[in-house]
Amino acid sequence: MRTATLLAISALVLRAEELPMVTKVEFQPFAAQITRVLQSLDLLGEPMPAADAGEMKRLLESPNGGAPEIQRMQAILDKYALVGVNINPESRVKVQQGQAKAELMEQGWRSFLVKVHNEAGVTAVLAVDSPNMGQLANSPAGAVNRKWLDMQMFNKQPMRVHLSGLDLEYRILSIHSKDAGKREGKLMFDVGQGSQDLGFRNEVDILFTARPAAKVTFRVLDFDDKPTTGGFLIRDDKNRVYPSQAKRLAPDFFFHPQVYRADGESVALPPGNYTVEYSRGPEYRKRTQNLKVADTSPQSMTFRLERWIDPAKLGWYSGDHHIHAAGCAHYERPTEGVYPQDMMKHVLGEDLKIGSVLTWGPGWYFQKTFFEGKEHALSTKDHRIRYDVEISGHPSSHTGHICLLGLREQDYPGTQRIEDWPSWGVPILRWAKAQNAITGYAHSGWGLQLKDQKVLSYEMPPFDGIGANEYIVSVTQGLIDFISTVDTPFPWELNIWYHSLNVGYRAKISGETDFPCIYGERVGLGRSYVRQPKLDYEDWARGIREGRNYVSDGKSHLIDMRVNGIEMGAGSDVKLPAAGSVTVTAKVAALLDEKPNEEIRQRRPDQKPFWDLERSRIGNSRKVPLELLVNGQPVERREIDADGSMRDVQFTTKISRSSWVALRILPSSHTNPVWVMVGDQPVRTSRKSAEWCLNAVDVCYRQKLNRIRLPERGDFERTYDAARAAYRKLIAESPVD
Repeated sequence: MRTATLLAISALVLRAEELPMVTKVEFQPFAAQITRVLQSLDLLGEPMPAADAGEMKRLLESPNGGAPEIQRMQAILDKYALVGVNINPESRVKVQQGQAKAELMEQGWRSFLVKVHNEAGVTAVLAVDSPNMGQLANSPAGAVNRKWLDMQMFNKQPMRVHLSGLDLEYRILSIHSKDAGKREGKLMFDVGQGSQDLGFRNEVDILFTARPAAKVTFRVLDFDDKPTTGGFLIRDDKNRVYPSQAKRLAPDFFFHPQVYRADGESVALPPGNYTVEYSRGPEYRKRTQNLKVADTSPQSMTFRLERWIDPAKLGWYSGDHHIHAAGCAHYERPTEGVYPQDMMKHVLGEDLKIGSVLTWGPGWYFQKTFFEGKEHALSTKDHRIRYDVEISGHPSSHTGHICLLGLREQDYPGTQRIEDWPSWGVPILRWAKAQNAITGYAHSGWGLQLKDQKVLSYEMPPFDGIGANEYIVSVTQGLIDFISTVDTPFPWELNIWYHSLNVGYRAKISGETDFPCIYGERVGLGRSYVRQPKLDYEDWARGIREGRNYVSDGKSHLIDMRVNGIEMGAGSDVKLPAAGSVTVTAKVAALLDEKPNEEIRQRRPDQKPFWDLERSRIGNSRKVPLELLVNGQPVERREIDADGSMRDVQFTTKISRSSWVALRILPSSHTNPVWVMVGDQPVRTSRKSAEWCLNAVDVCYRQKLNRIRLPERGDFERTYDAARAAYRKLIAESPVD
């Protein structure tokens, strides 16, 4: 324990019995704190049983909450409290074992509540320690058996690190057991330093029973019975997740419930009944099997995965160019993040053919050591990863985060630290293009938010975020290859892209996840499917530059889109000598559950998941709308059965002037455009779009100017002036809408 004294603390060890009711409690702040506790238990994969959770929800939502509701909530919560801590008005602490069964799991974690009666209004950190804790590495041989447990107070979001000062609150304590069987553990609590000076009175000795675990080997077979890797969500009959999320070690990530296992790998499970939901990314159906672990004997279970679509067999390879191995939801220790083998496990488990692992601000100096300027050595014939860079956490971040793919050198010339990099994005894009890298903006919608949730919109965004803000300038310089979609609200992403297409700029779109920052659920929630003769990272990235890709959440697919036989991204335009009709063809497939997911359908466009096929569902049917776009406007619509079947579709539409043509199932999938040139005239479809772009340059300029370093402002001013001139020229060339 600690040596300096901040608070005078004493403790009294009481017998395990019912914890005292606390009466001086205000309902509203108590209900808010308990809501965070319940959310945290869900996050830890150990939710309160359904009956008690349902009653707690009813009590928390009571319109006239008062003493009866508070007392009933305490009665429910106390059943799960291992310890009660009382802090009296003089900041003295007494500890009592609570009503929760002191049951642990060998090689697993269990989470318990700690009831805190805080008469002193202390706002310090409630700390726990034990002589039975500690790392086994480098420990004396005699200490190994004594150090059988690990503990931690769960103080991460949505919980708070410090006590609130409320008279009553509940905290969460997670305990891990190295061993099986009965073990006595000493738990010592304090809210400040120096409590050990008061003897043993801040301690409680608890006899735990750790249930033994069985080694369960998974046989994981693909649809063709070949060994593979899959994702598994394992829950017991109390809805608790295994392995416990409280203390997973990479490659098992604590911030999502599933784990990934290759054929022949195992999990440790105590005896009990389990349901195992398994799949391998959005191209596979989710299936569930029951698993009974009768005793501690080793056993095995076979899982056969079931595909509903295989775009790779048709020459379309999935990839996610925005995943991270450090920062955001990733492990804080080590601060450097996780290793390539950990990220590869997730790429394999989601059947993501290409994974771009982007080094950025957090862990920059460690993660950049994995950069090789080529595919990583862990890459396989069917799955590739490569380390590249996101310009995020750099001085230029305010102008928009940038994804740089296929770099040969990852350090900007003349820099030793992140802080040395330019303070705006265009110089970095020039440097990247000089080495033929593929360049694009990340999480494009941030800073481009609209009140009007339609596309096209002429509302002006604030350009005050870290998305594709400076795109409005860099696209005029020929410096940008793509704008990212899927990981921010689709109206915000698509609006600026549509406007730039309408005046003839040919940047492409690509799909990304920004794992685990925007989405921590899994890699590959946003994907680009690139047409390739065979899987190759460099060609996949070039495919994004060339636009031979469609973006998708993986739940709908727009394959082989052609206009008059010209393939999307083939490098050729459709040529018409005069206004006329064109034929658009594609292979289209989508898969929805038969029953609608109302939780997703009722969310606003600015609530996650931003792209999801469920949002496309027509009424309560299993149909989704396929739209043909000409210059950003839907001109035809076809209803598609989202039953997993692939269908050939064909549209015929009239093109009166040079235009761009695309397909979409919004918000789930979107093609890149095919350009139709009428009479060899350039695409100038909208004067209003050109005027919008010109005004956008000024808004972006005003937002970014004050953060540009003085030595760089001359270049900054000249570049923005050049963008203004480009748009003025386009306004003059564009017809009135």
